[in-house]
Order: sequence, then structure tokens, then C-alpha cells
Amino acid sequence: MTQKASLASDGRSLTSPPLPWTTRLYIALLSVVTDGARRSNGTINRRLLSFFDARSSASAKPRHGVRTADVPVDPSRDLWFRLFVPSSASSGRIPVIVYFHGGGFAYLSPASRAYDAFCRRICRKINALVVSVNYRLAPEHRYPAPYEDGVDVLRFLDDGGLASSDATAAGLADLSRCFLAGDSAGGNMVHHVARRWAADAAGGRENLRLAGLVLIQPFFGGEERTESEIRLVGAPLVSMERMDWLWRAFLPEGADRDHEAANVFGPRADGELEAALPEAMVVVGGFDPLQDWQRRYYDGMTARGKAVRLLEYPDAIHAFYIFPELNQSAAFIEELKAFIK
Repeated sequence: MTQKASLASDGRSLTSPPLPWTTRLYIALLSVVTDGARRSNGTINRRLLSFFDARSSASAKPRHGVRTADVPVDPSRDLWFRLFVPSSASSGRIPVIVYFHGGGFAYLSPASRAYDAFCRRICRKINALVVSVNYRLAPEHRYPAPYEDGVDVLRFLDDGGLASSDATAAGLADLSRCFLAGDSAGGNMVHHVARRWAADAAGGRENLRLAGLVLIQPFFGGEERTESEIRLVGAPLVSMERMDWLWRAFLPEGADRDHEAANVFGPRADGELEAALPEAMVVVGGFDPLQDWQRRYYDGMTARGKAVRLLEYPDAIHAFYIFPELNQSAAFIEELKAFIK
């Protein structure tokens, strides 16, 4: 069924801000491809996706001021990360940003062109090492596989694994200033990986210390339909039908959206938050149907005594940050830089 966008009295869309035609075209194509790859039996047509997921290869020769390398962690489960190293960093120590890409736990990778370009911008603008994680995807690998992969990458870094694969980068990495960042499903991962790492680190981890968390329009949800989910029917990229399918593909068989992985502070929330969780920044867009869940996350963290900052972009769609042509994207990079510095 085709959903017509709601219009204001002056003809402006109530579900999307004005966007460049190239951005609208990319979003439309992405939506068609991902929808077409979803099968009725709950699986994904990976072969179809491979034709449309444009990818960038790693490059030891700097491009746009950044060199990259793909570092294996556990080849048996295709766990690796793309390392981004700024050319401007030749000495001293710089922060490390461990990044989890979006895609509803089911799509994309660090090699996807949009995420390669986005992490390259973060690396260059902030002057930080970026570790972009290739975690296992649903529905082939359900909860808690991505969270486990995220923790294992942190263990790899804590154990000195970077030194054996890139000695120069290892010499630059300040693991006492390690930030977890991620968008959409990756933002969800930031919370759950941080909790697992806090418990793991309590057992004697000494080298890697989490200095901050950045949740960019995190993918949270629940059985309830929120006001923003209802009001923003027809918004770019995010529809409730798509989100419901993705939750069914990711959560344990038989679980509903009030599972703790989705509804972090919902009726089945799992215990108290670890005291070691660092300061967090939560990014919200005014045209993102998931915004009410993101604000509830902020409220839940605040109510539990955690230091958390809410950063709002009233005219931003879901995934605005990967579109450098949007003004909010550049503004967010500057806010991220300030948070990390």
C-alpha cells in the first residue's frame, strides 16, 4: 500500500523536511532495495543486496587525509574492523572511537560506501582513530551475537591486538580515551556493549577505559506505538512495518518488542545499570519516528543518575549524519568533536 505524506496548509511535508533531490533519490532506492530483499519467511536475500550495497576497499595510501586497513579479530565468524588512521597524526596519543554501523542489525558493513565515508570524516575532523566493527547480522545471527562481537573487539584492543596488526596505529591509540559510538542499530549496540564491557572490565581489564558513549538516533522500541511513530508515518527510511520486521529478525524466537534489547527501560529491564558507565550523548532528529524511544532512553539514564546529554536536530531525518550535503551533518560532527575533546 502506498502511504501519502501528510502536508501542512502551506504544502510542506509534515513527515520530512525539504531535502536535496539526490538525497531523496538515494533514500528511495535504499528503501526499495532493502524492502525487496526481505523475504516473507523471515530471511534476507543477501545476493540481491550485494548488487546494490556499493562498497569501498581499504587503502594503505591515504585518501582525503585518512588511511585505512581491515583488521581481522575472529575469521571463523567474519569478525573484523576497518581501522581509520588520520594522516595528520604522526606522534602523541589520540582518542579511539569504536564505531557500530546502522542497518537494523540486518544490513550494511564498515565497507559500505556511506559508512566508509562517514567514518573517514569522523577520523579526519576529530583527529581520532576509528575502529568500525563488522559484526554479525540478523536474521542469520540473532541477539545477542552483535553485542558479543562488540565486546570481543574491545577485548582484542585491550589485549594489545592492534600492535600485532598496525604498530603505527597502536602507538597513536590512547585506550584510556576510548569512546563507543554508533547510529540506529549501532546506537542500540553502544548501550548494550558498554554494559557488558563494564561487567567484563570489573574482572580485571586494565588497558581500555570507556570515556564516553555516543548514541546517534539509536534503534530502540517496544510494543507500544508512540506519538512520534504514529505522527511520522511516511517519514524517510523508517516505517513501523520495516522496524517490526527487523525486530522479529533480531530478537530471540518468540520474543516481543518489550524484550530488554529493544525496550531498555521497559517492563522486562534487566537489573541495575553498571556504575562504571561513562557519560553519554544521545542524538535525536525531529523527523525520526523513533525519537520518542530515544528521549525515553535519555530520561531513563537521567533518572538512574547517569550523566547524559541530549542533542536535538528538529529538522533532521533518520540517518541525516551520513549525508554530507545536509547542514545538520556537519553541525553534528562539530558537536561530536567537542564531546570527545
